[in-house]
Formats: sequence, structure tokens, C-alpha cells
Amino acid sequence: MPLTALLEKLYARRRFGIKPGVDRVSTLLARLGNPEKQFRSIHVVGTNGKGSTSAFLSSILTRAGHRTAQFSSPHLVRFSERFRVDGVECPPDKLADNLKAVLDAAPEEATFFEITTALAALVFSRENVQLAVIEAGMGGRSDATAAIYGDMTIITSIDIDHAEYLGSTLSEIADEKAGIIEPFTKVISAEQQGAVLAVIEKKSKAANSSLAYMSRDFSAVWNNGGTLDYQGIHTSLMKLVPGIPGRYQAQNAALALAAAELLDAAGMTVAPDALSKGITSAYWPGRMELVPGNPPLLMDGAHNPAGAKALAAALVDYPCKRILLVTGVCSDKDVDEIYAPLIPLVERIYTVTPSVDRAMGAELLSQFFTDMGVNSRPFATLADGIQKARSESVKGDMILVCGSLFIVGETKAWLDNSNYSGIRG
Repeated sequence: MPLTALLEKLYARRRFGIKPGVDRVSTLLARLGNPEKQFRSIHVVGTNGKGSTSAFLSSILTRAGHRTAQFSSPHLVRFSERFRVDGVECPPDKLADNLKAVLDAAPEEATFFEITTALAALVFSRENVQLAVIEAGMGGRSDATAAIYGDMTIITSIDIDHAEYLGSTLSEIADEKAGIIEPFTKVISAEQQGAVLAVIEKKSKAANSSLAYMSRDFSAVWNNGGTLDYQGIHTSLMKLVPGIPGRYQAQNAALALAAAELLDAAGMTVAPDALSKGITSAYWPGRMELVPGNPPLLMDGAHNPAGAKALAAALVDYPCKRILLVTGVCSDKDVDEIYAPLIPLVERIYTVTPSVDRAMGAELLSQFFTDMGVNSRPFATLADGIQKARSESVKGDMILVCGSLFIVGETKAWLDNSNYSGIRG
């Protein structure tokens, strides 16, 4: 059966929505012969930076000569983006064979993300992966990925997000995300707000797991030359040039470097040149991704308040006369908080409706900006919004596309004239 037909069956599973817990995916993995036990895994949880951190670490481990997999969500353009081995997406024919096996074994009530998680385990086991970097969906302890044992947990920055599932306070969200920590393992954490750090420290101690904390045990800072200096747990690296752009990537790169150092100390050899080369060669689409042109177009996946603040701070490295914002957002997002850091920086706003469930309508979003006194207009399609921004640009302008990863994915597909299949989950 072709991949497209199998994906339709998989996408139909989204009717089950989000169901916290690991029982269903554990049953599915057992039916598949527990493929997740054929390789070691590292969990990456948090609110922002999971994908970039995973990409940095996967790149380092691949450069170190280890067959490395990366599981991520959501995808930007193609479903196969979620499954990478040594940086290469799983080919459609192999993905189809594996997906059929998983669908045939899946319990009737298994959700889209549970099946996708099990699919990653099966793909990686059949590809003889040594270590997989597994990005959590949105949670931790109750996330489907928690069914896969993690030798290490990396915790990126945690902020309020998905409150309807994870909790309404930082402490509650941190408790859920850090709940994935396995006993007697290594934990690496980004800098966190006080309440979050307290939870992570408590969880690590309860699990008898050692915690390496950013700014206390390792750090990374931008130097005057615009390169990154890393002071690590066991080593120091100067003048690094991260392959994934954006000032906010300093912390994500540092988390990956610290994780690689601890893996090396535990016997998985990671030479110093693999650290530097891995950081430089890392790639993660849709994060401060610049498309040259007149005007240039900058895409970023910022879709929550913390991500928007980081994006606003990073725009200082992109000098331009005016910023023309093309944006769309999902209806369950806090638009006031997301756009507050960006509104003072943009000249005009072109709103669009993301091609995904629960999208906020372009007209409603445009009215939000108009009520705030910002020049804004809604457009029927993303292409219409971008083309209008281009037609109204003058020399020195830049078009910024953000608000949702789905908007970024749709933009990439439109620019490449390829099919787009944006799916939440």
C-alpha cells in the first residue's frame, strides 16, 4: 500500500485526540516486539528549543561516528521529517512498510501520536540505530514517548504552554515534564525560572539522577566576534559557529554539548572535533531561516510567548528598514502574549489562516491587530499575504513569517512548490 493511503489511515486516528498515558503505546510496542529496546535513547522535553537542541545533539553524535536517530514533532512539510537517521529522512518506501506494520498492530483506541511514536521505534530499530534522540510531544511523564526508556533527559526552557493538559502553573507544568526522568540517569537542564528549577531539582534527587544545570555547570555566551564560546563540564570550546541561526540558540547548543560531554564520560566516545563540527553542521528548518531575495524573507517557528520574546531579541541581528509581518496562529494560543514583543517592531501585518485544525481565522486575527492600532489586513491564502507584502515592500524591507510552525511549513512548501500536509500532533 502506498504511503499516502497509509497516512490517510493514520491521520484518521486524530479523532481520538490527545490521551495522556503510556498504556496504549506500551501495548503497541510489545506487539511489535519492543523495538525501542534495540537502541539507547535520550529524552528531550521542555516548552521551547526541543527541536533545535535535538538537532544539535544528533549532529554531534553523527559526526562522532555513532549511528544516530532523531524523532521530532510536528513536521513542517512532510510527515517523513519526523524520522531522521544520521540527519536523513526515512525514505517513503521504508516508511510505508514500517507504518503498515504499526497500523496492523495498533489497538483500536491508539492515538495519532502514540502510533507515530511506536513507528519511530520500529524505524530506528530496523535501521540499526545506536542512539535515538527522542523529542517529547508536549508533556513528559504522560507523553507517549515516556514508554521508551531514556538513558538521559535534556530539559529545555519551560514556560506556560498547553495548560489545558499540563497544568495552569509553572510548577505543575515542570512537574509533568520532569516526570519523565528515569532513576539513576543523567539530567541536563537549561536555565529555568525559580519555580521550575525547584521542581527539576526535586525530581532529579528523588530519582537519584545527577543534574547538570546551565549557568552553574556549563555555559555558552556570544563573543564580540559573533561566535559562541562554550565553557563545559569537562572541556571548553571557543569561536563556535552554530549551523542553526538565532541568538537564542546559544542555550540549545550548550545543552547538546553538555549532553555529548556526559555521554563521552560514560563511554560513548565523542571527540572534541565532533563537538565543534556537530554544532557547525547542525540544521533545523524553520528556525530563523532566511530566504534571500528582494525583499528577504525570514521564517521562525515562534508560537508561544517565550518563543516570541526570543524571536524579538534575535531580530537585532537582521537590520532592515521595515519589517512586514505575515502571520497566522492557532486559536488556542494567547495572541496578546505572543504578539506583544513583535508589534512594536513591525510596520504592517498581513494575517492568514493556517491550514490546520483549530486555526484562528485571518479576519479575527486582523481585527485583533486593528483594535490595537496596527495596520493590518486579512488574506484568503498564505500566498496572497506574502505576495501582497512583497508588492508593498521597498528597498531595505524584510518580510517576517511567524506565529505557528504550520505557517512556516506552509510557507516552505509554497516556496518549494511542493505538497503540504500540516498535521498537529
